[in-house]
Amino acid sequence: METTEVPFLTAATETSPTAAKLSAGAASLRRKPPADPSTLEHRRLRGGEFWRAIPKYRDVDEATFLDHIWQARNSVKTVDELLDTIKDFADPRFIDDARAGFRHSPMSVRVSPYMIACIDWTRPYEDPIRIQFIPLGSRQRPDHPRLVLDSLHELDDSPVPGLTHRYVDKALFLPLSTCPVYCRFCTRSYAVGLDTDTVDKVALAKTSREWQAAFDYIASRPELEDIVISGGDTYQLAPRNLRLIGDTLLDIEHVRRMRFATKGPAVMPMKILTDNEWVEALAAVAERGRSLGKDVVLHTHFNSPNEITQITQRAMARLASLGIFVRNQSVLIRGVNDRPETMQLLVKRLSWINVHPYYVYMHDMVKGVEDLRTTIATALDVEKFVRGATAGFNTPTFVCDAPGGGGKRDVHSFDYYDRENGIAVYSAPSVKPGKHFVYFDPIEDLAPSAQSRWRHPRTAEAMVAEAIAAAGGSRGYVPA
Repeated sequence: METTEVPFLTAATETSPTAAKLSAGAASLRRKPPADPSTLEHRRLRGGEFWRAIPKYRDVDEATFLDHIWQARNSVKTVDELLDTIKDFADPRFIDDARAGFRHSPMSVRVSPYMIACIDWTRPYEDPIRIQFIPLGSRQRPDHPRLVLDSLHELDDSPVPGLTHRYVDKALFLPLSTCPVYCRFCTRSYAVGLDTDTVDKVALAKTSREWQAAFDYIASRPELEDIVISGGDTYQLAPRNLRLIGDTLLDIEHVRRMRFATKGPAVMPMKILTDNEWVEALAAVAERGRSLGKDVVLHTHFNSPNEITQITQRAMARLASLGIFVRNQSVLIRGVNDRPETMQLLVKRLSWINVHPYYVYMHDMVKGVEDLRTTIATALDVEKFVRGATAGFNTPTFVCDAPGGGGKRDVHSFDYYDRENGIAVYSAPSVKPGKHFVYFDPIEDLAPSAQSRWRHPRTAEAMVAEAIAAAGGSRGYVPA
């Protein structure tokens, strides 16, 4: 019986004209149109000697401005110094407003020349950098009635001075209480900086004896694998102390991960370019960590895309060349980054300069900054917009650090959210099982009827109890 041979088709087989047209049409359908130039805005970083626009810095050359010692010495540390710096171009009404704001601030004053130069002084009331560092009396709001000074209860989880042990395998080491700048919204306003008119500061670990007590505690707890070194700000550590802390922790066998936390790259990036001794100390600790199979990284804190300039990019490139991995933790702040487009620009700009967006925190409930807080609903909307704009590993997790010591909870993971009255209830089964923790939206963002309910303590207590019950809890929640 005869058979008909069917030729074996290969990739080289000639296709028909019709098939070729169909293939070309499909390719055309798959081809994306060119990207809108606006999608590359994150790559356009401010350059040039922009600081010369500030009269006080008009004659400062680049070498001087990039000197970290000059930046530190010329950082304004009193209200009068700050107002003297901006008096030649700031509206007198703004200066009076700032004086009133500082009288009620829980934080000391320290703002670097770099940050002052990054502010758009033609619109200081709306500028996202001014909002973070210079309080205004006209923007003050009453504190939420459920607010306390140490809202995260760090002191309750402190076995020795300067150490917070909340999560099973992680501890927070606070070896100093000073920073290169002081943020208005600092969650540690109970301890960081000098005493103010409204807050007498709690002492953190400052002496070698107190440090040793923290080291001894960490060494005695084999479950501790992850140590965050913060404060204060590790930018302020002398290089020898940075090495001392890093090497001491690396010598503890069960410590596997270490994070040095600093806002420095956002507010004084030139230190990374000109303070070779500090950078070499950090690089040495990171290199020794790698040789031991341990992870040593830098955690930083950018909140606004306006904080990122060509100076920042140069600084981050130096850290990358030394093999130092950098992650970012932002705070969601009204007027700074609470618009979806602004947060997306920040995330993409961070990614562009090799800083990995890690967390975006709900603004902690701290004194004197109710004008900066946003709602849980805002965070949900912003996160939804940002997700999908870039790679997953460059997409931050939006979290609420639960008041009362519940730790970081994914902002979506509430057990119940009463949007009308602004009450979000979280649980933390791996941190403090069986307890509930409550975050409160700013009262002024609620409808007038809800604002009225908050004015009556009994009604407010009933609202909180109802929200906790709806979350499956009881009246015995952990208060802020």
